[in-house]
Amino acid sequence: MRGRRPTPTVLKELHGNPGKRRIRKSEPIPVGDLSIPPDWLTPGQQELWRYAMDNAPLAMLKLLDRELLMIWAVAADTYRIAAQRVAKFGMVTKSPLQGLPIQNPYLPILNKQAAIMIKIAAELGFSPVARARLAGAGFDIMPEITRAKKGARGDEFEQHMARRPIIN
Repeated sequence: MRGRRPTPTVLKELHGNPGKRRIRKSEPIPVGDLSIPPDWLTPGQQELWRYAMDNAPLAMLKLLDRELLMIWAVAADTYRIAAQRVAKFGMVTKSPLQGLPIQNPYLPILNKQAAIMIKIAAELGFSPVARARLAGAGFDIMPEITRAKKGARGDEFEQHMARRPIIN
């Protein structure tokens, strides 16, 4: 897809649709909050899952986001392991056959996992930019500011959410 990502309908309506573009009336809403990590994740990956759940805006992650969060947890755990190996052996090591200096084989792994984590973090609202896009969508990202601004806009949001279709 080219160009900017579409702004969610909830944000357009809350901000008064500044671009005056057509508003989608039937944008689906996923249901069911995530909670416990899948059993097959390693203990380190489960710990990262719980870390994400504890620090994500309340009720933001839904059952539909489960696979994305699993990928993020696995990538974050793999990143941690690769970073530890790079720290242990250095960025340059000796080749096993000739003894010549070569790049540490864990560096590409480290870089690939970082790219995966950054991409998924943007999708799940884990980065400052992604959280800024979510501001006003009903998530207490900055509770002291969100509560101060609530008022009539908050009531409009609740009414809007009640009208939207729900998917499973």
